[in-house]
Order: sequence, then C-alpha cells, then structure tokens
Amino acid sequence: MENDKVRMYVSIANQQVYSHKHASPWEYEVEMSRELVPVFHQLFSQMDRLEFRNFLRSHLPYVPYHYDRDNHDVDRRTMMLYALVHEFSDDETKKFIEQLPYFTKGTPKIPSAPVQSSN
Repeated sequence: MENDKVRMYVSIANQQVYSHKHASPWEYEVEMSRELVPVFHQLFSQMDRLEFRNFLRSHLPYVPYHYDRDNHDVDRRTMMLYALVHEFSDDETKKFIEQLPYFTKGTPKIPSAPVQSSN
C-alpha cells in the first residue's frame, strides 16, 4: 500500500499541493506516495508562520533581514521543498531545479544552521 504513488501538483508560490490538475495554478507535477503530502503541508505551514514573524520583524529597523534567523529558516524550508519536488518529479523538472542556486552539482544545498543568528 505504501508503494502506491499518486500524481500531485505543487505550487511553491501559492504554498499548496493539489490532487487535481485543474484545481488551481501549479508549478510542479510530482508522483509520490500520499503519505508525503503532509510533509509539504507542514513545510508550507512553517513558512507561513516564519514569514509572519519576518513581517513583524521588518518594522524593527535595527535588525537587518539578512541577519535574521527567521529569514534563513524560510530559505531552508524553501530549499527542502525544492529538494522534495526534485526527488519526485520527472527528468525535465529535475534538470530545471538543479540549475537553481539551491543545488550544487545535482545535490541539494540545505544549510543546517543560519549564517548568522540575530542577537
């Protein structure tokens, strides 16, 4: 049962995963186990919370965004999303994603910690 794959349509821009091709605009078509869909939803939910915290932080002029941990956490989750799409997509999509700055020589470049934390 866990090997049953379904075709899903992912929109990273809209932070959604669709089961129907015509439900809404999407960027990537993936074929994966249905058990992985909550992973996408969890990453999208985390990004939403982090982006709201970034919005609140943006009103503090003494903390530049590039030193903010939340900003790096959003980047990290975006990289994770592209790594997931890369894993379960077709060859053409894989080639496109490998050209993004998130990948180095065909492997995902997901940092484990922010470059500099905000203190």
